[in-house]
Formats: sequence, C-alpha cells, structure tokens
Amino acid sequence: MTVWRGKNILVIGAARQGLAATRYFSKNGANVTLNDGREKTYFQDAIENLNNQAIKFHFGSHPSTLLVDKDMICVSGGVPLDIPILKEAQKRNIPLTNDAQIFIEGTKAKVIGITGSAGKTTTTTFIGEIAKKAVQPHHKVWVGGNIGVPLIEHIEDISENDWVVMELSSFQLELMTTSPHIALILNITPNHLDRHGTMAAYISSKGNILKYQKAEDIAILNRDEENSISFKEKVKGKLLTFGWGETKSDYCGTFIKEGFIHYSLSNRPKRIMPIDKINLPGKHNQANTLAACAAGIAAGFPVESIRAGIESVHGIPHRLELVATKNNIRWYNDSIATAPERVIAALEAIHGPLVLLLGGRDKNLPWGKLAEIISSRHPKLILFGEAGNMIENTLRRDMFCGESFRIDRYKNLDDAVHRAAEIAEPGESVLLSPGGTSYDAFIDFEERGNIFKKLVEEIA
Repeated sequence: MTVWRGKNILVIGAARQGLAATRYFSKNGANVTLNDGREKTYFQDAIENLNNQAIKFHFGSHPSTLLVDKDMICVSGGVPLDIPILKEAQKRNIPLTNDAQIFIEGTKAKVIGITGSAGKTTTTTFIGEIAKKAVQPHHKVWVGGNIGVPLIEHIEDISENDWVVMELSSFQLELMTTSPHIALILNITPNHLDRHGTMAAYISSKGNILKYQKAEDIAILNRDEENSISFKEKVKGKLLTFGWGETKSDYCGTFIKEGFIHYSLSNRPKRIMPIDKINLPGKHNQANTLAACAAGIAAGFPVESIRAGIESVHGIPHRLELVATKNNIRWYNDSIATAPERVIAALEAIHGPLVLLLGGRDKNLPWGKLAEIISSRHPKLILFGEAGNMIENTLRRDMFCGESFRIDRYKNLDDAVHRAAEIAEPGESVLLSPGGTSYDAFIDFEERGNIFKKLVEEIA
C-alpha cells in the first residue's frame, strides 16, 4: 500500500467522495488541502467534523497557488477535468487520481466493478446480495463506490478473503489506470455528454474499467448492446457475456430460455432461476439480473447463492420505487432516471394510464426516441425545473402534435407534484422519472427523490 505520510495532497471537491479521501489521507499522515469552488458556508458541518485533523481549507475558488509543492491531486467525481486548475496541474506534471483508483490499487480483496449508463446500482445491489449469500461466515462483502459510503473509508478493514462489489461511474473511470478483477459493462447509451463532450469520450471512459485488466482477470459484456460488446477485442483475460438469446458457441455466459435464466460455460446450459422470481419490474431489470448472474458465475459463487441473492432484492430507493397507493392511484419515485433512456425503461415497466413528471437539468442528450414513445403512450405530462421549456419544445416538435397535446409546466417539483395530485384519476400511476439531473434544484437525485416522497406522503 502507498505510504502517504508527509505527502502534500490537494483534494478538489468537498462532497461525499472528497470528504472521504480527505479523512483517509489525513489519517495516514499526509498534509491535505481540501478545496471546493462553492462558498465555505455550504460546508460548515463538514469543516467542523474535520477540524480535529491537520487539514487546510480553501473554498469559493480554485486558485493555481494551491498547486505549489503538491505531490498529487485527488479529484472528486463531480469535478470536471477541464477546469483551469486541473489543466495547469497537468502542465506541471502533477499526478491526478481519485478515491476509487486509490482504493482498487490498495485493497487486498477481489473487486467486482460495475459500470454502465443505466442499471448500475440495481446490478450492484443484486451482486452484493449474491456475494453475501455465498461467502463464508467469517468473511465480509463490501458494497460501495459510486453508491453508499466511499470504500476508501474502510480500506484498512477489508481482508484479502473479503469481496468488494463496486459501482463505478464514468467520472470515476476517467482517471483510472487500474481495473478490478471482474469488470462488468452493462450498456453504454448517450449520457453525461455535458461532461464528456462527445459520445466517443464517454465510451472511452467507460472502457477504462477493463483496460488495465490482466490475463487472470474476467470481463463481462452485454451481447445485445453494441457499445458494450464492442470491447470484446480488448479483453485481456476471460470473457463472459449476458443477453436475451442463447449464447453462441464462442461466448460463455447467461441467457433466458423457456422462462428460466440459464448459464453456459462449456456448451452445457444449466438453469439458475425462473424469471418470475425476479421481484423488480421491467425488462431492464431482467437484463440487470442476467448481468448479476454472470458476475456470480465469474466469481465462482454457487448457483443456490445466486438465486437466493436475486430473490432477496425487493426494491431499491429512487428506482421505480412504489411510494404510495391511495384512491387506486399509484405513486412511483424513479428519481434516478437522469437520462431519456432511463425514462423509456420506466415507461416499458409501468403499464396503464400515466401521469409523467419530467424535468430537472438537461445533459445535452437526445430526446427524440422518448418523444416517439410519449406520442404513442399519450400520458398526462407535467414538466418542471430548468429544462422544462426545452423539453416541451422538443416534445412538441418531435411528436408532431403541436399545441393540441396538453403539457403542464412548473418551475419546481413541489408545484408539479401538487398538479399531479389534481389531475391523477383512479387506475392511473403517477411517475417521477425526470430524464434530467437534479442539480438545478437539489444536491443529487436522492434528495430529489426524498423530497418527492415527502410531498406524496403529505398529499396521499
């Protein structure tokens, strides 16, 4: 493990990942400066919790003077790599890293890493539960990364016989120069183009999850998704795949046949579980289950543990979460849906008449396919937030229905939810599946989802 004592480290970004990295470096004897472009008042509680450690703070800007004598910069996931201070750091050859990179380099345990444009958290949860069913009583399973507590907080507590299940975002993977033992790419569809600029750059960042694997490592790719399976020629170790149809002779992996999930490693398919035992709705969750089963097989977990782990997952907050049913109206929280592709998956999972809440902040993503589905599904539409005007203009243009299609638009989520309560009728579902990020009004999608749930509780 790297010796940090005496190193001068700048941590940029004082959110969850940056605070965890700051605590870790300080605990291990480094001289840490924590920097964030937002004002100090925003971080008062965090500063008070860190005051018992020798840490310097700079808030409100990113001056280049912070680079003086720095040995390394740890960049939080939400910080773009093209801000001036990081460009200057690269000119000065100051290494850039992040908490996920440091964790994977330093942990003794085997790591299953999961990335993708949609389904990461659900698949990570599935795999975590599978691993918990499979490990010996005196071993532990650690689930985290882009969800939950950053794993760097626990690196010294994790033994070589433990398993780590780690969700990895494209932001974290941008800086990666190491890869997990088992690397899973679920899918790569347009997302975060406001950050990465081009689809090619976004795909490249996702590919880092397996770029640095070795011959003894395992990659898992989606046979049915062209951007995922396109990495097959770059796999350095063993390749497993997942997909709907039965695997070809040159692919080992999971598939669905006659109502059951199967796996095949040597042209002898074996059953894992019936698909009707998956407790989460939607075809996309069947795909997530196929991926999780492939990861379980790759890890060498027993089929019984794989089945038990999948069956133990009944719901995940902010992901098609049924919040309430009142007067035969069902309220769903799908705040995680920060891209049009995710809204499409939600619409495919929830049948019947619908009140759909769209909005938030756009990520420069295409809305055309979603507009087609909305045009055929014809839900009652309520828009909110920063992107409301853009979404309305796009939908009216792409649905070819002009002003005849009723669309309500509000500045904030509160008003949108109250409007939904006014127009929802018995037998309908109210679905918050925004298609945009939460950053126009909330800290993250979880805060947005929690506010939605609170509003629904007050109304219902």
